[in-house]
Amino acid sequence: MFSQLADKLQDVFKELRGHGTISESNIDAALRHVRLALLEADVDFQVAKRFIARVNEKSLGEAVLRSITPGQQIVKIFHDELTALLGGVPAPVNLGDSSRILIVGLNGSGKTTSSAKLAHLLKKQGRAPVLIACDLRRPAAIEQLATLGKQIDVPVMTPAPGEKDVQRAAANASANARLPGASVVEIFDTAGRQEIDEALIQELKELKEFLKPHETLLVVDAATGQQAVSVASRFNDALSVTGIILTKLDGDARGGAALSMREVTRQPIKFAGTGEKLDQFEVFVPERLAGRILGMGDVVTLVEKAAEAVDEEEAARLERKLRTASFDFNDFLAQFKMMRRMGPLENILGMLPGMSNVQGLSVDEKQLKRTEAIVLSMTKEERTRPDILNARRRQRIARGSGCTVTEVNDLLRRFDQMRKMMKSAGKMKRTLKMLQKLNR
Repeated sequence: MFSQLADKLQDVFKELRGHGTISESNIDAALRHVRLALLEADVDFQVAKRFIARVNEKSLGEAVLRSITPGQQIVKIFHDELTALLGGVPAPVNLGDSSRILIVGLNGSGKTTSSAKLAHLLKKQGRAPVLIACDLRRPAAIEQLATLGKQIDVPVMTPAPGEKDVQRAAANASANARLPGASVVEIFDTAGRQEIDEALIQELKELKEFLKPHETLLVVDAATGQQAVSVASRFNDALSVTGIILTKLDGDARGGAALSMREVTRQPIKFAGTGEKLDQFEVFVPERLAGRILGMGDVVTLVEKAAEAVDEEEAARLERKLRTASFDFNDFLAQFKMMRRMGPLENILGMLPGMSNVQGLSVDEKQLKRTEAIVLSMTKEERTRPDILNARRRQRIARGSGCTVTEVNDLLRRFDQMRKMMKSAGKMKRTLKMLQKLNR
């Protein structure tokens, strides 16, 4: 998401950096391009207009016009204003010893999955979440929530068979959710519709009044563009939501909803869904997203993901094997799995500063899966001793992995080249140590 907008903004900044001095006409021309880029990205018209006005006012200040590097100064202004547009600082959820979170939104926005993802995140933070099924209109929603709860080992409270009263279902589930001595967070997954109607709003109003939740979080699909903004406005007017969960931020939509949501509703974006897996859900940090849109990367999130995904002892073991050039396909597989736990490789590369400007950044996930399949089709001995892979063994591996013998040979050749480079690096290191001793 945001790739098209990011590309256009980078072109504008490149043009501005090319000028030795910045004038009012330079800025006007640049902001016209930015305004068009925002509108093409589905940013709300009024939001784009106000954003451009704020950037324009700050860009024409004397500190910028007389600066030695006016291009960089304007990039900083854009970063600051984009961060402010997205909410400024992260907005934490309001949770006490025992809390209630009401999840609302339209069908298809990702309410049920987001409820489970939020429970998974809170569990990792040391809390005791309980999922409560309150969607009595879509039978599959109850089954889906139960399945997701089982995957993350979180209790799920479901209504009695044939229950039609949502308040009674919520009350019974809440009573059963109390765990002695635990800081329970009750997460209520509610019903949605294809479109907002009065019956839905009235049901949610009465349920909110009955539950008196600490948080009412609206789930919005970031890929739905301008419609998402109007949906958020109507839900907020009716229910006074306390925060927003943006889903599908990993998609290829234009992303204007994410940039418009905070300004239109005046409510913070608290969480973002960044993938289909239950652990691909994170606290929304405006400054980091602004940096990614402007091509500055997001090293902090990258480090956090690495810290969660990488086992320190395993990483140290792999590092020793790399140094001694004894790296084999078992180690390759372990490293591959660690990397995959961090999420799609394309997303990871996009967090590195400047990588968003690199042409052809896309990573072929199918090719990565084929590579993994080839290694998994080897026996343990073959992974340990790749030298024994003769023609017959390679044919068997190709059949087992659904690849061609040529693909197997390509992987083995690249792996052999990598090991030779490691040996060369090890020899160079030993040579340098010997030279240092001779010079003492």
